Amino acid sequence: MRSLISLFVAVTLSTSAFAADASGFTLPSINGDKISLSDFKEDVVVLSFWATWCGPCKEEMPHLEKLYQAHKDEGFTLLSISTDDARSSAQVKPYIKKKKYSFPVLLDRQSKVISEYNPAKTLPFTVIIDKGVIVATHAGFKPGDELELEKQVAALIAGEPEAPADPAPTPE
Repeated sequence: MRSLISLFVAVTLSTSAFAADASGFTLPSINGDKISLSDFKEDVVVLSFWATWCGPCKEEMPHLEKLYQAHKDEGFTLLSISTDDARSSAQVKPYIKKKKYSFPVLLDRQSKVISEYNPAKTLPFTVIIDKGVIVATHAGFKPGDELELEKQVAALIAGEPEAPADPAPTPE
């Protein structure tokens, strides 16, 4: 199942066919708190790996804030994980404050966590976890991706066993 984590999948994965346990971790937040993935083991969690130098990451973040605000009181959390190294990590907190993002922002300065979930370290990189099990991953961001993410999260919060996905086109 380890290879699942390194897949870059743009569609929803079935929990029954492709599920993998999420690797646990604890990282510091930009506010100095230690936050562990295990704190959210009963929730739907989106891990969003990004960096301050990543244009598509910055484009995705306002959509993540909307998602977080819409579902944060429904058994959902978003953990935004900056992969900025020690040199550029000083820019993370001012950037988050300037944009007024309210979701938790964690610092993966040594890239240990992203290496577990995405060895290629492609950014942005999104992981959807339902009750400790990875149900989908997605690399990159393009307009419209946020709509699919919203559908997946809402379905999981509603307790649907699989997040809805548009069926793949059938070759003729």
